[in-house]
Amino acid sequence: MADAAPAAGPGPEPTVESAPPRESAPPSGRSEWGRLLEIVALCGLVVAQPLLDVVGRSPDFFLFHGATTAEILLLVAIYTILPPLACWLPGLLTGLAGPTARRVAHLVTVGLLLVALAIQVGKYLLPVRGLLLLTLAVTAGALATLAYRRWSGVGQLLRLASVGPVVFVTLFAFASPASAVVLATERESSGPGAASGDHPPVVVLILDELPLVSLLGPDGQIDAERYPNFAELAGGSTWYRNSTAVSGWTPYALPAMLTGRYPQHEVAPHYSQHPDNLFSALGGTYQIKAQESITELCPPSRCAATAGAPVAAMPVLLRETGALLGQILSPVESHDDPTASFREPTAGDAGLTSTEAGRTLGGDAPTDPKFRFHTLNDNQPARFTTFIDGLSAADEEPTVHFLHLLMPHAPWSYLPSGVRYDAPEDFPNEGEGWIQLARQRHLAQLGYTDGLIGQTLDALRSSGRYDDALLVVTADHGVSFTLGEQGRGMGAVRAAPAEVLWVPTFVKEPGQRTGRIDDQNWEHVDLLPTIAHHAGVELPFEVDGRCGTCPVRQRADKEFRDVPGEPVTVPGPSTFEALTTGRAGPPAPAPLLPALVGRTVDELPVTDDGVRATVVNASDYAGVDPAAGELPMLAYGELPAVVRDGAPIAVALNGEIAAVVAALAPDAKGRRFAALLEDESLLRAGDNRLELFEVIDGGTTLLRRSP
Repeated sequence: MADAAPAAGPGPEPTVESAPPRESAPPSGRSEWGRLLEIVALCGLVVAQPLLDVVGRSPDFFLFHGATTAEILLLVAIYTILPPLACWLPGLLTGLAGPTARRVAHLVTVGLLLVALAIQVGKYLLPVRGLLLLTLAVTAGALATLAYRRWSGVGQLLRLASVGPVVFVTLFAFASPASAVVLATERESSGPGAASGDHPPVVVLILDELPLVSLLGPDGQIDAERYPNFAELAGGSTWYRNSTAVSGWTPYALPAMLTGRYPQHEVAPHYSQHPDNLFSALGGTYQIKAQESITELCPPSRCAATAGAPVAAMPVLLRETGALLGQILSPVESHDDPTASFREPTAGDAGLTSTEAGRTLGGDAPTDPKFRFHTLNDNQPARFTTFIDGLSAADEEPTVHFLHLLMPHAPWSYLPSGVRYDAPEDFPNEGEGWIQLARQRHLAQLGYTDGLIGQTLDALRSSGRYDDALLVVTADHGVSFTLGEQGRGMGAVRAAPAEVLWVPTFVKEPGQRTGRIDDQNWEHVDLLPTIAHHAGVELPFEVDGRCGTCPVRQRADKEFRDVPGEPVTVPGPSTFEALTTGRAGPPAPAPLLPALVGRTVDELPVTDDGVRATVVNASDYAGVDPAAGELPMLAYGELPAVVRDGAPIAVALNGEIAAVVAALAPDAKGRRFAALLEDESLLRAGDNRLELFEVIDGGTTLLRRSP
């Protein structure tokens, strides 16, 4: 037997060469998904949450633009899905350059989103704005990014927060005031009212942001010279002169008018939240032709047959919400109310027709104040055009013709003749001089609204409905132009209640031919019961109001609800007395050197010291094309420092002085003068010469200030 081989003795350990260091493997699918979840969380906090919060509190934003449920949900999807993808995909592509580049790209993305988040938090917590806020936000974002890079727990927290967008969307769709619009369902109302007699045609025109004092002369009567059509309306109807709004905000004021109930809850101005209203009460007896702007109170079962052709709202929604998002992300002060950007769509944006151009530009000035009214359809709000068309058409059954028109509501862009003009959206609405200009523009647009009243009366007469019709013209609320208390919030209500609460209300009863003034204590919850009474319909639900011909309200003071469910008492008799005796409202500023307006520059001595002003929109007066839709009827710009505040500034157009205004304290953009040129006959087609002069020597000499 062969001996076994001897055991191998200990020998040297085999050498193992160490592998060269390698970069870590590219991120796995799971880690890349983790990065996406982190970006989803940050985009939800930066974009989705603030945007959905604002529009969720403003259901009227969607109602105004006629957005469907599908369009609203698509908008939500765009702002919750696209931003994370837009931030993640470019970074994902950097992975082609290697894992290091991918890590850096993701870190930069997270850092930028954290800075944007810090801006929003800073605007909420700190009083600073602008460059200082941006500096603080960049510092805070950098520190947060450093913490994210050093501690994995921050990333884990972000990944957990990626459920945020789902939560935000759920709250928007089911719990916000806008949920009534998103998930619109027609709640059961109390049913149509019982008929109790003849049913006249019902015509309801509700204007917007119109204080009664704007219509009145110093004697407490309608200024018939300036507003002939309102005066004509008053002369053939019952004028409830002591009529007041119950809220200063349309989404509360208008439902109160059409339900007869004071605002109790902060809900959408939507039929699902206000099932008992004018349309549901009269809908069983009347067909409904309704044109609503800010509300959607007419349920589909009543108004679907009269709705106009659908208009795609998506482009407008994207534009408006995009601008809103820019405000939210900006380190400067912003206004997060999308309703501030409401613009009524117009029919025929071409504005003035060539026929009008021949009358107004380069020709004799018209003498008939109604010279343009037969062509107002060319450049007025589209809803009014539809309303007038409805009045002109034959009705086979009793019909309610309803229109809520955003006139003379800002933005002010019409002269009384119907001419449209452009103005900066950031013009001041406060400060002496600026507030006077705002009121001048408001009154000019009210003159245009007066022409629309005339068209309504003409349409009723031409259709043969006027004598038999129940015609109601009123406004949802007023607005204050009192210096220091502009607007219609509670500050304005306390300082200038006559401007905010008291509104024109005219009710022409069927068969009424002579006018009368009724000074009983009317409040806008009385509107629905008054309409139902004259329409021969018994309301099937309880209301807070009472009809105009019913026993008068014993309470003399007024009830106002800036916040639903929180009534505020406003003195009635003393305010009404001031209104009817010409002591309410801001005093009309005395015209500045009125004798100069209408004179030619050649009639006056002109001096020149070489110091020039800047007319910001001077280029608008070159190559004027009347068919373009707008005329440059507002001149504005900067003045040299040598011009003192309050100095008279004459603005001449083609050699004739069109306006004399006071030099103002500079606004945020340095503008110190603005003049509304109300005589469009001074313009001519083509190039126009705009000149600026400081008036010196007691109004006898012009000192040239234009280039």
